[in-house]
Amino acid sequence: MMDKVEAGSLAKRVFWPAAIIMAAFIGWVLLFPTSAQEIFSNLQTQVIGYFGWYYVALVAFFVIFALYVGFSRLGDVKIGNDDDEPDFGFMTWLSFLFAAGMGIGLVFYGASEPLMHYVNPRPGVSGNDAQVAQAAMSQSFLHWGLHPWAIYVIVGLALAYATHRQGLPLSIRYALKPIFGKKVEGGWGDAIDVVALVGTLFGVATSMGLGVMQIAAGLGYMNIDANTKLGYVIIIAVLTVVTLVSVVTGLEKGMKWLSNGNLILAAVVCLFVLVAGPTIFIFREFVSAIGNYAQNFISLTFNTLALYGDEGQKFQATWTTFYWGWWISWSPFVGMFIARVSKGRTVREFVLGVLLAPSLISFFWFTVMGGSALYQELFTDKPSLLEADGSAVAEHILFNMLGNMPGSVALTIGSVLLIIIFFVTSADSGALVLGMISTHGSPEPKTWIRVFWTLVAGAASVALLLAGGAESLTTIQTVAILTALPFSVVILLMCASLTKTLRHEHQLIVRGQRRQARQEIERAVHSRVSDNIDEIVATEVKSSVSSVVDARVEAAVDEAVAEIVEERVEAAVSDVESRVDRVVNQVNLHSVAIEQMTDTQAQRSLTQEEVEADRTAKKPGTSAPWKK
Repeated sequence: MMDKVEAGSLAKRVFWPAAIIMAAFIGWVLLFPTSAQEIFSNLQTQVIGYFGWYYVALVAFFVIFALYVGFSRLGDVKIGNDDDEPDFGFMTWLSFLFAAGMGIGLVFYGASEPLMHYVNPRPGVSGNDAQVAQAAMSQSFLHWGLHPWAIYVIVGLALAYATHRQGLPLSIRYALKPIFGKKVEGGWGDAIDVVALVGTLFGVATSMGLGVMQIAAGLGYMNIDANTKLGYVIIIAVLTVVTLVSVVTGLEKGMKWLSNGNLILAAVVCLFVLVAGPTIFIFREFVSAIGNYAQNFISLTFNTLALYGDEGQKFQATWTTFYWGWWISWSPFVGMFIARVSKGRTVREFVLGVLLAPSLISFFWFTVMGGSALYQELFTDKPSLLEADGSAVAEHILFNMLGNMPGSVALTIGSVLLIIIFFVTSADSGALVLGMISTHGSPEPKTWIRVFWTLVAGAASVALLLAGGAESLTTIQTVAILTALPFSVVILLMCASLTKTLRHEHQLIVRGQRRQARQEIERAVHSRVSDNIDEIVATEVKSSVSSVVDARVEAAVDEAVAEIVEERVEAAVSDVESRVDRVVNQVNLHSVAIEQMTDTQAQRSLTQEEVEADRTAKKPGTSAPWKK
């Protein structure tokens, strides 16, 4: 399959069924316009009424599902590989989202819808002029706020996940692979792509038809009568040729510059109306309208006008049901675009960005354009923006409003140019998306395929306008509602597919986180145990070493002490011996001296004896003792 994608080969089982369906529709409408008009009228009054509740419930579910995916744990999943970074900066990405949502519809309905809801309020709306006007603005916010972008969130997220996370081709069928498995490469996948292809064709044709009606009205204000069937055909033919030149010559870069320049032109027109119009009123109404919209969000979301009979059913078919059908038909186009530029974002970031940023821009646009129209109609003496009979015609209100402002001619020309460029860029981008669906999701479909779908889209818009006649807008609305029905089932399947795959992905993430946490705990425990073991071993080693050291030191000390003691003992003994020797010597000396003294004394004693003996001898009759 990837080989076919890279080669850009034609998906024959998708291309030919869709081509046959479109050829049959266009041929039938062009050959039998009266019959087609009658059938569309009957469908509008009978069949559409049966689907009003379905669309209301369906889109309400889409909003709830988008919020659930964005704010639940599923929002942690990344669109792409875990280490992928976004291809575009955050502000650039938001500008892409704005470019995807900003188109002919905002220009066509920006000024007209709030005023039309004021002139013909939704059944059940009552009160003074201010209350009715505030309800009109809230109703416009409902149709252009979170609800359409919730549809785009689901389609875009399913495609982005399949493409960037699972590596599948960028085609509607692969968004349902988690449900159908390999069947998406067979008949089931072909049927899904055919439904998407036909729905997208009618979505593009609806935008082109609205653009042609607006361009014709603008030309009428420049004294060029183009508000006829022939005028419609000429406008479509000219703009289709311009689109074909871009497709055939490959001026994609020039078309990109043209698209970016057109966004700048839209911003210039909006800012001029803001500054030249009731600036303070617009800012006050912007804040007030958002508050009123938020306050009544739930009741507006689920309101089917069931208690208002045919009047409620007619309003529902003309407005809310038409919008929900249009957005569903347009969702493959917008979804594939935002999927291509959202790689590297988390699911939560994707949901919040796609829901909030374009919605706020749409709110501001409607407050500036629609608020200015309401202000002129309610608070000024300028010419009325309504028709002579008091009715509000959508394609005329914008130019009536601009005609009451300074620089009206330049504003009118700028607005017509704005719509023309939106027509061309939408047709060119639509041909690319249709070509991608027709070629297994190839990002570069062959030129002849894009040319073919450009011609088919142009022919379909011509058929819708011719079949509708004076009720062209009603015909466009009816076809948009009917062709969206099959693809609404595809979007429901996308919800189931996203739930299944994101839950599985989240389980893998949780398992990975648990595994990582377990590994971290194991590493922490291992590190702690290792540290404790190291500490214990170190302590034991230190203790053992200390014991050994202490024992060795003690032995060394004892040995040293013993040596010292021995040395000191020996020294002491030696000293004692020397002293003893000296004493002995002295004793000997003393002994000798004593002997000498004794001898001397003896000598002295003998002499005395001798003296005594002599004395005795001298006495008569006595002899000396030694002579006895």
